[in-house]
Order: sequence, then structure tokens, then C-alpha cells
Amino acid sequence: MSEPMKRRAFLRTSLAASAAGALAGGAGRTGAAAEAGGAAPAQASNALPCGKIGNLTVSRLLLGGNLLTHFTHSRDLKYVYNLTAHYNTDEKIIETMLLAERHGINTLSVHNPPPIMKTLRRYRKERIGKMQFIICPTAECKPGMVEYAKQVDDLVDAGADAIYLWGVRGDQLAGQGNIALMKEAVAIAKAAGVPSGVGGHDLRVVEACESNGVEPDFYIKTFHHHRYPTGPRPEELKGPYSEYPGYWCKDPEKTIEVMQKVKRPWIAFKVMAAGAIPPKDAFSYVFNGGADHVLAGMFDFEIAEDVEVARQAVAGAKRQRPWCS
Repeated sequence: MSEPMKRRAFLRTSLAASAAGALAGGAGRTGAAAEAGGAAPAQASNALPCGKIGNLTVSRLLLGGNLLTHFTHSRDLKYVYNLTAHYNTDEKIIETMLLAERHGINTLSVHNPPPIMKTLRRYRKERIGKMQFIICPTAECKPGMVEYAKQVDDLVDAGADAIYLWGVRGDQLAGQGNIALMKEAVAIAKAAGVPSGVGGHDLRVVEACESNGVEPDFYIKTFHHHRYPTGPRPEELKGPYSEYPGYWCKDPEKTIEVMQKVKRPWIAFKVMAAGAIPPKDAFSYVFNGGADHVLAGMFDFEIAEDVEVARQAVAGAKRQRPWCS
């Protein structure tokens, strides 16, 4: 056997053993987490219910990328960014993805800073695991879309299974009424041969797409309630979401109303308002409110418990909006 193959086999074995150790130890969580860790299936296929987005089978719970890129949305606790960077090293990121796969999470959603892309390329090249990647380019959307198209091509070459318009860009384009560039962004990813989505924090992103024939394959839209201690005060809701960093879904009731009429798959993100809402509360609210998938940032020691919470939330969902994936 060649030396590269020996090294790859050793790496996979070592990382799998490390992930199993995290499962058994719970790494700081107790009770349900320890039980879920001990009972984790050997194969992901039976662990979580899934839906279809284009040609992809996607678990109802996705692994969010912000903790892996060290962008924690920790409000004024600035040290948390540095703490996360020290914890989620390249090797820990790989361990986290393997652990997520073991529990049935088959898809990661992340944006494209160079460090995480280097790790994801390694994950693909060395065939460490089977995690699917939904990635958003961060290039600005300008007439001609040259840089955006280049990033899409690079991401697909790196192994991206789906592409979506970054929520920051979606908010900008919807706010400007620039529907033409939104359409072009969606078309570029479709032309690259992968499912093409649109992200947004602002509900106007979805409304603009639905009213103007943008035709994405899926949406990634923020969704959470405001019943948490640092939730927005009534006077804050008069301004744009970006002025108030304690929330990311300005009008959850309006979001439910609008998405009720949307027949495309909906991945909800910021569902825990960056850690302010516990998973059990957040996941139940989101699935009951009509989302098809939950995108959640998780440290490795949170995965077992969060998967069990998501499984129960899907099984017990009382929703008016039909499953669209």
C-alpha cells in the first residue's frame, strides 16, 4: 500500500476514534446528550429525517458554519471569537463534521473564507467523510457578475453540492430593488449544475424573488421568535434588522404568513438567535412555523443532544405549511 493511502486510512481511523470519544464522553453535556452519544447509529441514513432540495437529500438539521469560521455572533462578548478560534482548529472542524455525520447530519452550510475552504477541500480530496456542502460566495454582485461567477466555479470545483446567494447580498439587492442581479446570481449557480438558492435576513428578499420570477431552488431565511431576554424592544422593530444585533428575524409572524404561500424548500437559520434561545424551544418553534430544515451552529459536544431535539421536533411538528422538501 502506498504511503499516501496509509496516511489517509490512519487519518480516517484516528478521527473516527476521536469522534467516538467525544460521543462517549459528552464533552460537557449530560443526560440526553450522553444517551444519544452512546446510541448513535453507525450509519447516518437512519438517524434523521430528510427532505429533497433539487437532487440532494438533505437532513432536516444542518450543521451551520459560523462556529467553524469562528464568526460567533457573540454580541459584545468579543473574547468568544478568539476562544472559538482556539477550540475549532482545522482538526477539530474535521472531527465535528465526522461526528455530525455519525448522528445523521449530512449537510453543512457555510460561507467561503479561505481557511474553511482549505479544510473542506482537504475533506473532499482525502475522502475523509461524506458531508454535503451548501456554500455561499461572498463576492459582491455587480453588473457582469464576473467575480461572483468565478467564485461559484471555484466552489463547485472545491466540492460544493449547492450554492446560494449570501444573505448579506440578498438583503442588499432586495433593498435596492435590484432584481436583475438576484436573477443572475441564481442563474449562474444553476448553470454550474448545482441547486441554486437565495439567502436573506430581510423578508423582502423572499417577497422580491416570489414576485419577480427569480426562481431559486431553495431559500435560506432567518426565523426565530422574540421571546428571549435580549429580544428586540417594540421601538427597535421600526428600524432595519441590521441596526439591532440582538435579533435577526424582524417579524416572525409575518415570516410565517409569507412562507405559508411559498412552495420552495426553506432552510431556516439564526433559529436560536445566536444562542439566546435553547434548541428545544427554537427547533420546535421553527418546524411548527413551517420551515423544512433547521440550520444550526453546533460545537461537537452539542451535536448528539441537538440531533435528538431536532428528531423529536420533526416528529411532533404541528404545522400548517406542508413540507416542501
